[in-house]
Amino acid sequence: MDELASALEWLSFAENDFGSAEFLLNRRPLPKEIICFLCQQAAEKALKGFLVFQKIIPPKIHDLKKLNKECISLNQEFAAVENACAELNDYGVQPRYPHELEIEQEDVTNALKHTQIILAFVKPLIKK
Repeated sequence: MDELASALEWLSFAENDFGSAEFLLNRRPLPKEIICFLCQQAAEKALKGFLVFQKIIPPKIHDLKKLNKECISLNQEFAAVENACAELNDYGVQPRYPHELEIEQEDVTNALKHTQIILAFVKPLIKK
């Protein structure tokens, strides 16, 4: 599989995670932790997709700030999503365990917004 095909597969997984997060918005009680986790996962997969497109094997980490720094080293424009990555970073691990992170409705709204920003930024870079 070439880099473009592999990167597009990563991007497809990212979009599936984000679509699942949006789908869960209709559940009651609202599964805030799962939605935020899926948003973080979508962002992580999008960043890793870009790395794959650049012929880099993505590290097996969940830290969006570190992944984004690696992307910045390849393309300075990734600085534009640095804040979005930082905002989503804590949702990669803590929401999976009880009492680790208190998540409110505003966090869900922000997680969805930041994920949209990252996906909209990364998608055209992979398809070039």
